[in-house]
Amino acid sequence: MGKDQRLAVEKHILKAEQLYRAKQFKKAGKSYHSAGNLLLNLNEYEKAKVCFVNSAKIFTEIGRFDTSVELFRQSGEACLWANNFKDANSIYKEALNLIPKLKSGGDRNSNYVIFSVLSYMCSYVKGTPNEGLEFLKKISKKVDKEFFKEHQLIKLVSEITLALRDNESKYVKKIKDNFGNYKFREAELKLLKLVLIITHIKLSITTSFELDKEIYTTNEILNLDLKLDTKPLVEIINNSFYQFELNQFNITKFLINLSDNLATHNKPSVPFPLDIGKETHLRFKIKPHFQVDKSIIGPMVLTCELNNDLIFLYETQSIIPNLISPPATLTASIRNLRPPLLEKTFPLEFTIENQSEGEALDVKLNVEFPEQLKVMRGTTNKQIYSLKSNEDIKWEINLKPLEAGDYVIKIFIKFVDSDQNAIEEMKEFPFSIKL
Repeated sequence: MGKDQRLAVEKHILKAEQLYRAKQFKKAGKSYHSAGNLLLNLNEYEKAKVCFVNSAKIFTEIGRFDTSVELFRQSGEACLWANNFKDANSIYKEALNLIPKLKSGGDRNSNYVIFSVLSYMCSYVKGTPNEGLEFLKKISKKVDKEFFKEHQLIKLVSEITLALRDNESKYVKKIKDNFGNYKFREAELKLLKLVLIITHIKLSITTSFELDKEIYTTNEILNLDLKLDTKPLVEIINNSFYQFELNQFNITKFLINLSDNLATHNKPSVPFPLDIGKETHLRFKIKPHFQVDKSIIGPMVLTCELNNDLIFLYETQSIIPNLISPPATLTASIRNLRPPLLEKTFPLEFTIENQSEGEALDVKLNVEFPEQLKVMRGTTNKQIYSLKSNEDIKWEINLKPLEAGDYVIKIFIKFVDSDQNAIEEMKEFPFSIKL
């Protein structure tokens, strides 16, 4: 039977080519159409599409636009059977270019709606529903307003949009209850079921964020856990209405929206497979760089693929981490400006630097020397109103070593950080005087 049909296909295509060369266009178009129908029966969808498109173009050539529009729709059906949604979308848009040439205003209105909704659904299952909606709005300007508003398929699109906007599965149920009333063909109804299962899945996935700490300083890594629960999907996948077998569910891309002070330090590699019916933990590392009034992580946008074919975007919620500046710390150092010699005065330079992000306020400094190092000039006590991040203060003290030996110079530091915490530190510096 299959062999006979394939021979019949070859004969129809050969005949169509001969008739076209003989300028018998109508008969050529019919022969291509017959070949396309036979190829559909053989599940040769790509070849069927080509035959239907050839037939449609021939009928366009002879001004039979109504027939051409119908053939483009059949070509789109062939693409849908093959899950070739991008080609189907292109064909529907090509058909829309012919609709202004239809004689009947009613046919024009009806076909504008049908083909634009089919185009929308093709965009939807490839992860670009907004693109499909914008195209639908563009086409709506060519249709009678009341006709467009009241058309059953436009209400269908509205219910899908409302389901996502309101996060309500009741709209999906309403569409399923009305499923037999939509004026779609078998392959187009299959497409609608794919739209519905994607919508149902998006509404049923639950996510939550969890950070490993309640408070972070801006020099710490934020460990973020995104919990993704797919247990509710088991019932959806097993629903006989959809007639859908899920073999793979992958996340293929992570888009992480972050406030300007944050950057992604590490994220899961893609494609990231999800196990349906289980709870999955996705772990991210976020690096803060500075503090702002309101740090925010999210929303994340996950690009998801079902069976390496159907695509949808899932948007998570956001989370606000509690970021504070790290405690202010002051570093101290000393430097000989001239080699220290016994019984000889030499200058010793002191540097106090704020290398932290926080500001140090009401800074009080006190330097203590052993009695064998006599202070000849300079102050051992200093008080500074403020030492901001990356600022420093330097001063010199002239000393006279009275005895050779190994000594310790101490610097006592007191200050208040930006959170009004009182901080006290003591720095010790070994110091040797040689004979």
